Amino acid sequence: MDLQFTIAPELCIQCGACIDDCPFHIIEFAPDYPALNPTRVHHCIRCQHCLAVCPTGALSILGIKPENSLPLPESLPSAQQMTALIRGRRSMRRFLPEPLEAGVIDQMLATVANGPTGKNNRQCLFTVIEDPATMEIFRRETLEGLRRAVAEKRLGEGLSYFRHVVTAWDQGRDIIFRGAPHLLMVSVPPSVSTPDADMLIAMSYFELLAASMGIGTLWNAMIRWALSTIDVDLYQRLSIPGDHVKGYALLFGRPAVQYHRTVQRDEVLVNRVRLG
Repeated sequence: MDLQFTIAPELCIQCGACIDDCPFHIIEFAPDYPALNPTRVHHCIRCQHCLAVCPTGALSILGIKPENSLPLPESLPSAQQMTALIRGRRSMRRFLPEPLEAGVIDQMLATVANGPTGKNNRQCLFTVIEDPATMEIFRRETLEGLRRAVAEKRLGEGLSYFRHVVTAWDQGRDIIFRGAPHLLMVSVPPSVSTPDADMLIAMSYFELLAASMGIGTLWNAMIRWALSTIDVDLYQRLSIPGDHVKGYALLFGRPAVQYHRTVQRDEVLVNRVRLG
């Protein structure tokens, strides 16, 4: 396995931080500077901890240059900013029809791809609808599928609500998609050991990043329930592999409403444990 591991001797201070922090102990002094242990290199999960922990930027791995990384901790938001972001994010149900620029969506997905996954497998597939025409087709096909399910009395237990969804649609109200210009779904192959966690983490990171950029989002279980009810495989229409574990959908776009303060819902259920 060629990990393209290099050390710049003129920068390395021989602190051993990369050796100590490697989760699988594949780095060692050999003899004066860090090097890969050839008997353990196959354990590497490409987490880049060694790149991130090097204080002088002397280490490169996977062909990645340390100078292209963001510096820490000065690039991090403050605790107050994170508090405001978490308390201030809202479920958006009013969207402007104009789509986001493709470059903005690409930037968001590239950022969220840095989120944690089990064993650093990084197998999340981000399925995104970018253009309004495709979104309109998907919206219409979903609602027409629900219409057939209602007419044929195929609504399962707990899904009778979709009768009202179809009625509202006929009256010009979009209860499921809320007029959002974009949709995101995350799925993973069945071989992934932590599918639910990987998908939910990715979507949670996307939501918080979107909120920081003034972009509204809406977690949407109704789309998942709808796709499980209708008689057409719309996952296949979206080119999502049939064997993938599918998660929820996330609607997003520019909000048509502005909130001016955080809400106050600090009631928390806590189970404090002390063993002795």
